[in-house]
Amino acid sequence: MNMRQGGLQVEELTVSYGPVQALKGISFEVEPGQVVAIVGANGAGKTTLLSAISGLIKPRAGRILFDGQEVTAWPSHRIVQAGIVQVPEGRAILGSMTVEENLELGAFSGNSVAEVEGMLQRFPILRERRGQPAAGLSGGEQQMLAIARGLLQRPKLLLLDEPSMGLAPLLVNQVFDILREIHEQGTTILLVEQNARKALALANRAFVLEQGQIVLSGTGQHLLTDEAVVRAYIGSVR
Repeated sequence: MNMRQGGLQVEELTVSYGPVQALKGISFEVEPGQVVAIVGANGAGKTTLLSAISGLIKPRAGRILFDGQEVTAWPSHRIVQAGIVQVPEGRAILGSMTVEENLELGAFSGNSVAEVEGMLQRFPILRERRGQPAAGLSGGEQQMLAIARGLLQRPKLLLLDEPSMGLAPLLVNQVFDILREIHEQGTTILLVEQNARKALALANRAFVLEQGQIVLSGTGQHLLTDEAVVRAYIGSVR
């Protein structure tokens, strides 16, 4: 299939940790310009999936294609250069460095100063905190910093791993407003998220992952009303 920039194909992907299969031959696509959500319980294999796409772990079988080119065996730095950027679970900010220094690490060379300034304008709270150690930010501010740092790497496909984890409901709303804006500006997004209600409301398409296998798929709106999804995930979402 010919895909425009940001298109991802995952084909029969299998990932094992020793004798344990974390992913069991899963296949799905992310079309350019879409938001695709992966929802599921803890231990379903969601983070493993993103790590395999990012090149952080190597699959046992299957393949990953990005913009029509196989990237399965590529090292992670080459995958980032190709345009796949992951914002990891737990944010992975450098707490002893300032907000601005964290952003500078995320920026490419060349126009990095201008790009960092642009990102600080985009996230006013980070502009206010630019000289402060990142460890002193609230959870929501740290998440915004992690997203901003990811955007400075100019992603064609942005991978987000549990961006609402540990946040109060108001901050969750703010983070999802930012994701909606990023999507509207043309970035393709693959979102792993336990807050199924928020994720499905944002997503064009969604997949439910259970024990390393995709068990349901459809549009985000369709899965929002699917009885099995509501019973298993949405009823317990804050």
